[in-house]
Amino acid sequence: MDKWDKRFMELTEQVGTWASCFRRKVGAVIVRDKCVMTTGYNGAPAGIRSCVEKGECLREKMNIESGTHQELCFAAHAEQNAIIQAAKYGINIQGATLYCTHQPCVICAKMIINAGIRRVVYKEGYPDDFSMQLFEEAGTRIEKYSDDPVS
Repeated sequence: MDKWDKRFMELTEQVGTWASCFRRKVGAVIVRDKCVMTTGYNGAPAGIRSCVEKGECLREKMNIESGTHQELCFAAHAEQNAIIQAAKYGINIQGATLYCTHQPCVICAKMIINAGIRRVVYKEGYPDDFSMQLFEEAGTRIEKYSDDPVS
């Protein structure tokens, strides 16, 4: 990892603070040629009240285990929102790197692969081995970030 990876991972942490989720604050930044293309954080779609605004988490209310049934949530994931922003504003992210506070789930992995993102750098793990399998098969580089200078 180099100084640019460190800078962009720090930015994902900041973006993650904007999340409107009780369970996890996730931030994502899509970068190409050391230039930030888009950002995303986990939160409800436009016009939908977030869990914070509703005062409860649907997943906690339904006792849904982490890493399962991602569709049962009011929030779109940070990676999804970053890719959607690129599409919405006509930003080419082909060949880009996606930095994320957490390992992408399988739903996000499919979007990342189809968007042509070639590298994913994440900090925290996530219980979804299938996403890692898809990245490997697609040839998408996936790297766990460590700011430890020894690793």
